[in-house]
Amino acid sequence: MPEDMAAGLSALIADAARVITAPAVVERLSKDFYWYSPVLKRQLQSKRGDIVVQPVDVDEVLAIARYAGEHGIPLTVRGAGTGNYGQCIPLHGGIVMDLALVDKLEGITSDGVAVCQPGLRLAALETEANKQGWELRMYPSTLAKASVGGFLAGGSGGIGSVAHGGLRDFDTVRAFEVVTMEKEPRVVLHEGAAVHEILHAWGTNGILTRIWFALTPAVEWVQVTVAFDTFEEGFLFAKEIAEGSAWTKRLVTVFEWPIPSFFTPVKQVVAQDKTLVLIMIAASQVELLRTAVIGAKGAVTFAGAYVGPRTQPLLSDYTWNHTTLWAMKADPTWTYLQAGFSPVRCMDQFRLLRKRYGKEILFHIEFMKNGESVIVPGAIPLVWFTTEERLNEMIAYCREIGVFIANPHVNYVEDGGRFRADNIQLKAKQKYDPRGLLNPGKMISFHPEVQEK
Repeated sequence: MPEDMAAGLSALIADAARVITAPAVVERLSKDFYWYSPVLKRQLQSKRGDIVVQPVDVDEVLAIARYAGEHGIPLTVRGAGTGNYGQCIPLHGGIVMDLALVDKLEGITSDGVAVCQPGLRLAALETEANKQGWELRMYPSTLAKASVGGFLAGGSGGIGSVAHGGLRDFDTVRAFEVVTMEKEPRVVLHEGAAVHEILHAWGTNGILTRIWFALTPAVEWVQVTVAFDTFEEGFLFAKEIAEGSAWTKRLVTVFEWPIPSFFTPVKQVVAQDKTLVLIMIAASQVELLRTAVIGAKGAVTFAGAYVGPRTQPLLSDYTWNHTTLWAMKADPTWTYLQAGFSPVRCMDQFRLLRKRYGKEILFHIEFMKNGESVIVPGAIPLVWFTTEERLNEMIAYCREIGVFIANPHVNYVEDGGRFRADNIQLKAKQKYDPRGLLNPGKMISFHPEVQEK
C-alpha cells in the first residue's frame, strides 16, 4: 500500500517531504513525452507509480533500492522526463525514484571530462563547461531540461553528433557508477567498454549515480539557415557540408516543405514552399559557407551567433525530435519515425518512400557520424498517422529497402532503442537485477529468477 511505502521510505531519507504521495504530482512524475506516439499514448496513459521518492545522494539511493528489494516493489528511475518512448513510465506501479536532486557537477578535469551526478541538467553543464573552454560533444534538442543521466539512459545522439557521433561512440561516456538491485545493492564502477552494459537500457539494469562524461574544446558557433527550391538541392548541399572534413560543424539538418511552416516562432527564417537547411558552423567559416550557398543556388535566410543555451532564437529547438513537437502543435495527427538512410543509396530510398507513401511521410534529415567515422543521413521523418497497421507497414517497408528503423512506437528496449546484438545489456540485468524489479516490462527478453519459497 502507498501508505506503508510512504512510512518505510520516509524513515530512510533525511527529509520526509521528499516522499511524495499527492496523486497529481505522482502522475506528473510518472510520465514523459510518450504521447508523441499515438500508439504509446493509448497504451501508457493509464500507467503511473504508487509513490515518488527524491533522493539527494548515493546513500539514499542505496537505501531506497534495498527497501524496494526487501519488499519486492518495482522501482522505476526517472531523469528529467524529456524522453519520448515511455522509458520512465512504470508499467507495474511501485516506486518512482526521481533523481532530479542528485545533480551536482563535481568538476571538469584538465583534459575535459565532466564528473557529475545524473540529475545535472545538460544546459547547466554546457554553461559551466563554456566558462572553462569546453562544451558538450552532443546534446538533445531538450537541452534546457534534459539531465545527463536521462540522456545516457534513454538517448543516443543529438546536436554535435555530426562531428562526434553518438553516446556509444569515441569514448564519450568514459565511466559511471551504478547502484544495483541485487539482494544487497552495491555501487559498481563501469569504465571503458563496460559502460555499454548500461548505456541506453532505460534504467532497467542499474541506477546511474556518478558519471564521467567527455567534453570537447569550445568553438565560437554561428547558426545559419538556408532555403532551397527543392528537397534534393537542399539535401545534397547539406550532405556536402556534413561530409566535408574541412567544415567545422555542430549541426546539419534538412527539412522538406511544409515542415518549416510549422516553426511559427521563427517564421522570419522560413521561405514559403522552400526546403530549409539549418547549420551550426564555426564563426570563422561563415563567409566560406555563404559562398558555398551561392554556388549551390540557395539563399541564406538567417545567420546569428550561438552564445549558449539561452540564445534567442535557439534554432536547435526546431531540430531532432523538437521538429515532431512543432508538427504536432500544427496538427496532432503527425507523429514520427527514427531512421537511418544509406549514405550511398539514400536518394533511391527517398524516391521509393515518396512513390509509395506520398506526403504521408515528410523528410527531416539529421546528419550524424557513426562509430566508423562515416557520415550517415540519420532522420526523424514525420509520418501522417492513420492506423497502427499502416504505421507498422511503413516501418516494415523501410527495413525492406535498407532504411534502419529504431521504432519509437514500442515500449521496450529491444526494438525501441539501441539494444546491443551481443546482449550485454540483458546479461547485466540478469546479473544486477535478477528479480526484475528495475523498470519491469521494458526489457522483454529478460525473465526474472524464480524465487524459492
